[in-house]
Amino acid sequence: MNTTRRDSRSRVLGFWGVVLGMCVLAGVCRGAGSAETSEMTLLFEDRFDSPAIRWEPTDPAAWKVVQQNGKSFYSLFRPGKYTPPVRSPRNIALIRDLVVSDFVLDLRARSTKRYYPHRDLCLFFGYQDPLHFYYVHLAERADLHANSIFLVDGKPRVSIAQERTEGTKWGEGWHHVRLVRHVKDGRIRVYFDDMAKPIMTAGTTRFTWGRVGIGSFDDTGDFDDITLRGVRATSATSSGTR
Repeated sequence: MNTTRRDSRSRVLGFWGVVLGMCVLAGVCRGAGSAETSEMTLLFEDRFDSPAIRWEPTDPAAWKVVQQNGKSFYSLFRPGKYTPPVRSPRNIALIRDLVVSDFVLDLRARSTKRYYPHRDLCLFFGYQDPLHFYYVHLAERADLHANSIFLVDGKPRVSIAQERTEGTKWGEGWHHVRLVRHVKDGRIRVYFDDMAKPIMTAGTTRFTWGRVGIGSFDDTGDFDDITLRGVRATSATSSGTR
């Protein structure tokens, strides 16, 4: 091989090496979280084409399946009457009969509440009972009690987010939301529309198993196209003390 061809080949390999490195660093080759999705077993999905019998709401009268423009979705159409034992969300719908450790939760969601700083929807995970769980609070403006990852551990919720944005802009339409959980190292990642960069992160191993759900602190909203991939918690996993 002559010098010209060798130099040309080196430049090509060097170029693609740089491109690959940039993709890996930026997490855009497959999108952050997609690796976890492809490696985990599909445990649950719901497009709400039938009654929501696979869900357990804290107040069933506040939820209903709605058909609109040929599409069905699960609607938290009014605040529920459930009163939690400590300061924490009032509107919760948990997936029935499913406990997980590691997981990736994907769904579409939209807020139906008029704008105000704490307008929110929530995702629940590691749920063991009404006094022990995590939740993600996606609100218009971040503060000590909004737009963060929270821990409820026998007392009113506390923020545990390590990184978060200044707020989650709901607008009027649907959004793709993803929640990724790894229990071994405690990693929690939340994505909103952009699956390459999380809007919130946290790290904790306080609860390593639990149920997963959707809802809101005290607002209303709609949910659709829900998929949960992950690892079922075994009896050995779920028998550990809190």
